Amino acid sequence: MRSLIGAIALAGMMLTASDARAFDETKYPDWSGQWRRPPGVGNQWDTSSPPRKAQAPLTAEYRAIYEANLADQAAGGQGTDPTYICIPDGMPRAMNVIFPMEIIIQPHVTHMLIEYLSMVRRIFTDGRDWPENTEPSFMGYSIGKWIDTGGRGRFDVLEVETRNLKGPRSFDASGLPLHVDNQTIVKERIYLDNADPNILRDEVTTIDNALTRPWTVIKNYHRVRKPVWVEAICAEGNQHVRIGKENYMLSADGYLMPAKKGQAPPDLRYFEQARK
Repeated sequence: MRSLIGAIALAGMMLTASDARAFDETKYPDWSGQWRRPPGVGNQWDTSSPPRKAQAPLTAEYRAIYEANLADQAAGGQGTDPTYICIPDGMPRAMNVIFPMEIIIQPHVTHMLIEYLSMVRRIFTDGRDWPENTEPSFMGYSIGKWIDTGGRGRFDVLEVETRNLKGPRSFDASGLPLHVDNQTIVKERIYLDNADPNILRDEVTTIDNALTRPWTVIKNYHRVRKPVWVEAICAEGNQHVRIGKENYMLSADGYLMPAKKGQAPPDLRYFEQARK
């Protein structure tokens, strides 16, 4: 029995050593720590433009949808921004990184853990192909490839493609829309700034049928080496109440109230008092 236990222990040690040799950390960039949006930068998708002024290459149909959404938001509605009911931002909006992000590099997958709405990205880097008949998701399915652009024997760029998304999704809180067919493809090049290793850049190209052409923006994140992580639970204290296709609000004294002027009350047909 002791010999058998010893053999099992030895085999486990050999496997561990093999895994360690297979994953040489010195070949990968140091993306540890906490990544945040730069100070003073808002949550808009295109940070080169002021909020709600994005020069998105929308088709005429989706430009009209966006303008109607802005009018609804101005009247107190939510427009085409679906996240008020606490569904995940999804891709590519997740990379706005409203709350901080942690990146964990492993041999065959890179994890992106985003505190807001508990969003998790798994970027598979093991050379796999796109799976068949996989359920779509808000974060989609991501396949990545590490690149050594300098030929120095060390990876410095992660190229990623994300597909198999579901909706509803928008680019940001302005309601900037993505197409309802959910055929979005997101391509990224992620790398550290050459001059400052505490700046991470993400070149994000979105290919979507709501757009007249692929749209590229650059997202920048600043590193905090000794972070403090704060839990962000969207549903906690959320005063939005969606009934059917309408959004209402919960008042401070606990009663249902309209979200915008002139809004009709919900249908109360299943309540006894409503039938009397």
